[in-house]
Amino acid sequence: MLGEHRYVVRTEWTGDRGTGTSGYRDYDRTVTIEVDGKPTLAASADRPFRGDPAKWNPEDLLLAALSECHLLSYLHACVQAGVVVTAYRDEARGVLVQDGHGGGAFREVVLRPQVTVADPSMVEAALAAHAQAHEWCFIANSVNFPVRHEPVVAAE
Repeated sequence: MLGEHRYVVRTEWTGDRGTGTSGYRDYDRTVTIEVDGKPTLAASADRPFRGDPAKWNPEDLLLAALSECHLLSYLHACVQAGVVVTAYRDEARGVLVQDGHGGGAFREVVLRPQVTVADPSMVEAALAAHAQAHEWCFIANSVNFPVRHEPVVAAE
C-alpha cells in the first residue's frame, strides 16, 4: 500500500445574492462540497464569520477529519493488538485563536474517545492502541498543532 494517493474535491460558492462580493455583508457564505460518488455537503462559514450555523464549516470539517482518522486508525491498531472493540464514540474539541489581523489558527484539538471492549483483560491494550493510532493518523500527521487524546476505555 505504499505510494501516493490522490484526492479531488470540488468546492463551489453558491452565496451570490445578486451583487457578488460588492460588500462584506452583501454575500452569503454558502458553499457546496462535492466528491464523485458521494452526497453533496452543504457548508458555510462559522457563525462568527457571518456563516450559516446550520451548515458544516471548515472548522467542523477539520475536527471531523481528525476524529474519524483517529477512529479508523485506532480500530486497525486494536485488531493488530487482539483487542475487540464493540463501541467507539468521540467528542472532539478544538480551540481556534484569531490573530487580530484577519487570520488565525487552531491552537490544539483534543479527542475524547469513549471505547467499549469485549473483555476487561483488553482494557490496557485498548488504551495503549491510541498511541499507535495517533502515529498512523494521516490527518494528525498533516497539521501543525497538537492533537491530544483523553481516552476512556471500559469493558462490556
